[in-house]
Amino acid sequence: MRHSQTSRRDFLKTSALGTALWVSGTQGLQAAKSPNEKLNLGVIGVGGRGRANLNNVATENIVALCDVDDTRLGQAAENHKSAKKYADYRELLQQEDLDGVVIATPDHHHAPAAIRALRRGLPVYCEKPLTHTVREARLLTETARKMGVATQMGTQNHEHPGYVKMIDLVKQGTIGPVREAHVITDRPGRWWKQGQTVPQDQPAVPKDLHWDLWLGPAAERAYSPAYVPFAWRGWWDFGCGAIGDMAIHLMDPVFMALNLGGPVKVTSTGPAVLPASGPTEMITKFEFAARGDLPPCTIYWYEGEARPTGEVAERLPMNGSLLIGDDGQIACPHGKYPTLFTGDEKKDLTPENAETFSQTHHHQQWITACKTGSPTGSNFDYAGPFTEIVLLGNVAYRTGEMVHYDPQSMKITNNAQANDLLDKEYRAGWEV
Repeated sequence: MRHSQTSRRDFLKTSALGTALWVSGTQGLQAAKSPNEKLNLGVIGVGGRGRANLNNVATENIVALCDVDDTRLGQAAENHKSAKKYADYRELLQQEDLDGVVIATPDHHHAPAAIRALRRGLPVYCEKPLTHTVREARLLTETARKMGVATQMGTQNHEHPGYVKMIDLVKQGTIGPVREAHVITDRPGRWWKQGQTVPQDQPAVPKDLHWDLWLGPAAERAYSPAYVPFAWRGWWDFGCGAIGDMAIHLMDPVFMALNLGGPVKVTSTGPAVLPASGPTEMITKFEFAARGDLPPCTIYWYEGEARPTGEVAERLPMNGSLLIGDDGQIACPHGKYPTLFTGDEKKDLTPENAETFSQTHHHQQWITACKTGSPTGSNFDYAGPFTEIVLLGNVAYRTGEMVHYDPQSMKITNNAQANDLLDKEYRAGWEV
């Protein structure tokens, strides 16, 4: 049994997604507060990235904090002494005075936390990647649209002026039709380990860690520091590997500039597949058909030690992207301004007096949306379909062959068995 509340077939029957899912923008958002009132927010996950999220929404009333690590929870509570403290977010989400929640848990908890908040009618800010599986991404997209609440996926550079500049240049036709793009990260690398087997040692669980709650929807297993607090990213049961961690950032402006979506063919190559852990390196190819007046386009993703060759290798910035058009190329590092290549000319497009982009902008945009019903850039209507595509890279790698994905039916059409990887099993009490 993959999930208890509804079968995959029933879910699709009741979902009015179809091709409309791939259109960004949420209409008719409900305003939770007047613009001059502060929101009552709960923050789920307050260590690591969660700490930054907490600081970036501290303009509001923080009324609830949750973390499975008592030490991290206590540290966060020092600055928010009136907030109620929880180890289990299912209990936090029953607190009556909430106006919205911020989620910064490991990936396997994103959907279980977010869907409970959405079904209660609460606005949600959720860290990237939006979900752990393709089906979860579809479920959050549809539920957020149905509930009409403000949502935002935590890609804080989504509206970086450098990204906006690159997108504008592409849409203006500066480099002509784009038929190819390359995106790269050096992760996992020195950041965390992948290519591992399940740890065999069984050290004692740290006294401040609620291990069973940390596992949540994942199957029971012994505690290991190989999972907590950061390296969970490299384990299939908890994270989405380097592609889930960084393609959501680095492919973001490419996805927007090229209006990517619709049916896609995905191929991933790398070392031999391990049952528990992601690869040390991987190359993924996403093949998109023509989209309106836009030509077919192929996106190449590189992670770990994987690298392109030739001119692409020379122009592709590490942790960045390179778009190749008929009349030129644009390279853009993560969170910076692009460089334009036309003919023999190379032009850095960084303004002379470029200001540092505020890392609070993304959070404050969501807060404003909660209060006024205004749009957000990375709402779940955009973030959900984007996440579906990115996670297909892992599905193709674990399947060992090209997968043909049809978003309208939410099925892989050339390999029935591969569809099992679009979903997962949940422990009792954590189903979505």
